[in-house]
Amino acid sequence: MNRLAGKVALVTGAGRGIGAAIARAFVAEGAAVVLAELEGATAQATAREIAAQHDAAKVLAVPTDVTQAASVRAAVDEAARAFGPVDVLVNNAGINVFADPLTMTDDDWRRCFAVDLDGVWNGCRAVLPGMVERGAGSIVNIASTHAFQIIPGCFPYPVAKHGVLGLTRALGIEYAPRNVRVNAIAPGYIETQLTRDWWDSQPDPKAARLETLALSPMKRIGRPEEVAMTAVFLASDEAPFINASCITIDGGRTALYHD
Repeated sequence: MNRLAGKVALVTGAGRGIGAAIARAFVAEGAAVVLAELEGATAQATAREIAAQHDAAKVLAVPTDVTQAASVRAAVDEAARAFGPVDVLVNNAGINVFADPLTMTDDDWRRCFAVDLDGVWNGCRAVLPGMVERGAGSIVNIASTHAFQIIPGCFPYPVAKHGVLGLTRALGIEYAPRNVRVNAIAPGYIETQLTRDWWDSQPDPKAARLETLALSPMKRIGRPEEVAMTAVFLASDEAPFINASCITIDGGRTALYHD
């Protein structure tokens, strides 16, 4: 359980869901982890939970707004003061913005890109100088199967996620000679609180859940912990030649031609 021993990691959007699962897994594997989360109380609660289960000296919650470059830089600086330079960044923070393209407001467009694409760039830009200087580092961007598959009614979210995949590939190639790896994970349907909230918002929550499960060749959807362990692998020294790549976690859904 020491695959990340000695590493310092910063995970954005780590208060709940996939981000919280990644933070838990990283601490369990020996990393010191900063939970960079917009909702300070949520981050603190998750940090206390992780600390109670593992080493309290290896977890820190820092209020962070990924849409603000200065806020992200401050979180990176706080990580360095508490644990040392950031070795691993996981850009997980994101929001769902689904709208009709022709009736969507300018504010919706900007809000989607501010979090889902600019937020990823802000994270990368904050840690890359130190990683390049040290000649080592791993960035893991949480993209989505929306980065290469389109679901009607989800605009402009997939546009931003396509951008995350392009950013991952471009930065991965740009800094490969300096031994800085940049990769992405593309989850499909994962059972987070947001997914459960969506089911509960439907006229028949049970039917909505069953309909979602039926889409998967495995007849279930993923768990946050399954995404987290892939992030552990990409962050670890077990993946030194994986770069500018994207690992899909969707039970095979995107490989299915049609139902």
